[in-house]
Amino acid sequence: MKAVKLLLWILCLHIVSLAVKIVLAGHKTTHATFGVPCPHCGCGDDWEGEFFPGIPKIKYEGPSSKNPLAFKWYNAQEDILGKKMKDWMRFSVAFWHTFRGTGGDPFGAPTKMWPWEDGTNSVAMAKRRMRANFEFIDKLGVDFWCFHDRDIAPDGKTLEESNANLDEVVALAKELQGRKIRPLWGTAQLFMHPRYMHGAATSSELGVYAYGAAQVKKAIEVTHFLGGENYVFWGGREGYQTLLNTDMERELNHMARFLEAAVAYKKKIGFNGTLLIEPKPQEPTKHQYDWDAATTANFLRKYGLAGEFKLNIECNHATLSGHSCHHELETARINGLLGNIDANTGDPQIGWDTDQFLTDIGEATMVMLSVVRNGGLAPGGFNFDAKLRRESTDVEDLFIAHVSGMDTLARGLRNVAKLIEDGSLDELVLKRYQSFDSELGALVEAGKADFELLEKKAMEWGEPKVPSAKQELAEMIFQSAL
Repeated sequence: MKAVKLLLWILCLHIVSLAVKIVLAGHKTTHATFGVPCPHCGCGDDWEGEFFPGIPKIKYEGPSSKNPLAFKWYNAQEDILGKKMKDWMRFSVAFWHTFRGTGGDPFGAPTKMWPWEDGTNSVAMAKRRMRANFEFIDKLGVDFWCFHDRDIAPDGKTLEESNANLDEVVALAKELQGRKIRPLWGTAQLFMHPRYMHGAATSSELGVYAYGAAQVKKAIEVTHFLGGENYVFWGGREGYQTLLNTDMERELNHMARFLEAAVAYKKKIGFNGTLLIEPKPQEPTKHQYDWDAATTANFLRKYGLAGEFKLNIECNHATLSGHSCHHELETARINGLLGNIDANTGDPQIGWDTDQFLTDIGEATMVMLSVVRNGGLAPGGFNFDAKLRRESTDVEDLFIAHVSGMDTLARGLRNVAKLIEDGSLDELVLKRYQSFDSELGALVEAGKADFELLEKKAMEWGEPKVPSAKQELAEMIFQSAL
């Protein structure tokens, strides 16, 4: 019996020694380890020390810097075109991609599990992630973050339990935010749970419609509590797979009533943030009702909601709908609906929503042309709805990706400043339409030129001379600024 006790005692010492070694090794690594629960992460929120050891606060070092953890083009306090760079950009970290992204895809299992993860979706783990989120934001040097309700706190068995979970995590977020940091926007996740397989606002089941409304109500409340400046509706399941079993008119009417109720509740609780709709043509549904900016603008006008909502344009969604990001931004802008930008891009060879960080300088310059023409995005901004590639598994990759995305858009802003200072591109466009800068042109644009008058002028002038559009010159001028 004594021998058995001695063996058990030796075994326990060995296990303790091994655990200590694992703990020490775990604090040194910055590599994501999938499938290996964090050995020093218990059931409580007991993480000690930094989440990102060895990562300094990101500073501006200028274009000549070779430091991957430094800004080369984004200088937050620098004045460009009459505003500080940080006020043009209003950069935001997306909680879901940054802290809930696993690298999984339809063909493969997750490839990363960050060192602070314990393999659970508990409230304690949610609170630990929130602490990591604010350390990341602080080191990156941004003032905003974005979230879905179910990304920051786990679903409960009942709506009441889900709300309680969310309240507990949000209370910590409020404490960690301080007075400087706040959500650029919040939203409700109405697409992942099986109850939403037919949609939420467009579900054929009244019980699901009511549940979705309750979830949005709570999400608006917590966004307001955290000082959020906007609230987003992304209807990933608000559409159809086939029209054979769909009453499209009834579903669109239901969606409008849902959004009207959101407007009424926002006003009731005194939330002054902007309500945003994020267009996307498809995926996961075959056809999503807010297909693109023009479709969504028409929906808002039809139901008298144009004065209550603006658009959150995502660049990858633009290309999925067959447009460029610049096209979608201009469509939103000229309709007075440009409210926010989800800064990402897709891969033209793949054709689905890959949510990559935007690194194309030309595209970034066109994006910033729209932003500058809009006078900025406030109270919106740029949210990095972008994720690391499946094969990028080091913790520092989170910082490198965001630094690259921020620098790309900052470089785009600097290029726009060059184009405006040069003036050649603006002059080319003005010259192209100069025939309308005439007495008759003014009448046309004022809606006072009838067909009889125009016919008279056409007969008087004869066959019109049509000048060159100078597309190649416009492209040359644009490229010269890059």
